[in-house]
Amino acid sequence: MLSLLFFSQGIYAQENTQVNDKNQRTTKLPADSDCVKANNANKVKTDDIGWMEKLHSTVSDSVFQSAVWFDNFFIDENSEQESPKTTARIRLGWEPKARDLGEFDTRFRIKVKLPHLKDKVDLILSDDDDLDQSYLPLESVNAKPNNENDHFSAAVRITHSKSSNRRIESRIGISGGDIFVRAKHERRLNWSENHSFKIEPSVYYFLDDGLGAKLLMEYDYQIDKTSQLRVNYSVRGSNSFSGIRWKHGFYRLKQLQQNAASIMALQVEGERNGENGFVIDKYTLSYRYRFSAVKEWLFFEIEPFVEWPEEENYTTTPGLALRVEGYFSKGY
Repeated sequence: MLSLLFFSQGIYAQENTQVNDKNQRTTKLPADSDCVKANNANKVKTDDIGWMEKLHSTVSDSVFQSAVWFDNFFIDENSEQESPKTTARIRLGWEPKARDLGEFDTRFRIKVKLPHLKDKVDLILSDDDDLDQSYLPLESVNAKPNNENDHFSAAVRITHSKSSNRRIESRIGISGGDIFVRAKHERRLNWSENHSFKIEPSVYYFLDDGLGAKLLMEYDYQIDKTSQLRVNYSVRGSNSFSGIRWKHGFYRLKQLQQNAASIMALQVEGERNGENGFVIDKYTLSYRYRFSAVKEWLFFEIEPFVEWPEEENYTTTPGLALRVEGYFSKGY
C-alpha cells in the first residue's frame, strides 16, 4: 500500500502508529524518514555549514542530549551505554479564512525512544492535538480552534504488543493541566494487493472530563503505485458532552514527484443523540500540496480549503493554509 508517511501521523494530531503489512509498497515521499538523511548534516564541521544547518544541528543535539540524560536513570550498573533515538518537529502556519484572517498556528512535537526500557517506552512532549479524540488521521485544518492558553502535553507511551498487523499501547500523562490515561488497540487486515482495513478502538479517562471511548475504522484502496483512496469514520462519546460525536473523511492521496505529494479531502462531522438530535456541524473540502525544498529536512504546505459550518448557517467560508515544518532527528 502507499505509505504516504508525512500525511499519517502524526502529522497534525495523530501520531503515525499505522502498522504496515509486508505487502505494502514503499513510496519515497517527503516524510519523517528523510530525517535520516538530514542527520548527515550533523557530521559536517560547523565551520563549513550555513546558518540553517547550524540551526538543525543545534536543535537535534539539544533534544538528543536531554534524551540521553533522561535515559541514564534506567541503566543498570552492568549494562552498556546505549544511544536513544529522538525526533522533533516544529511547524509554523498561517490559516486565514473568511471572517477570520488572523488564525496563526504553531506546533512542536518531540518523541524519545528509550533503549534501556527495551524500546517499549516512548516519551512524547507536544503542544499539538495528539490527544484530541476529535481528530481523524490525515486531518489538517483545525476543526475547532482551541483558544485555551495551556496546550502543552507530556505523556509516556508503553507498547505492550506489536506485530506486522497489530499494536496494543497505553499512555499516561498530563494535557492542558489535566491528568489522563489512555489505552488503544490497533488491528489491520490486508487482502490482495489493493485493499486494507484498520479498526482502532480506544478508551481514555481525564480527571476533569471523565471517561470516554472512541472507535476509528479506515479502509484503503490502492489505485496504482502512486495513488490511493482512503475512507475513515470515527465515533466517540464522553462524560464531558452529551450525545455521540461522529466524523467521516474521504481522501485521494497522490505522489506527484520524488519530493512532492498531494491530498484531496472531504470531511463531514456532526453529533447525534444529543440535545439537538442529529446535527451536521460542518463540511470541509480541501486540497493539500506538500513538498520538500531548500533543505531535505524542511517541508512546505499550501492548502486551499472551503468550509460550510452550521454555526454560520452553512455559509461558504473559503480559506488558505500556509505552513512550514522542520524535522530534527538523531540517534540509532
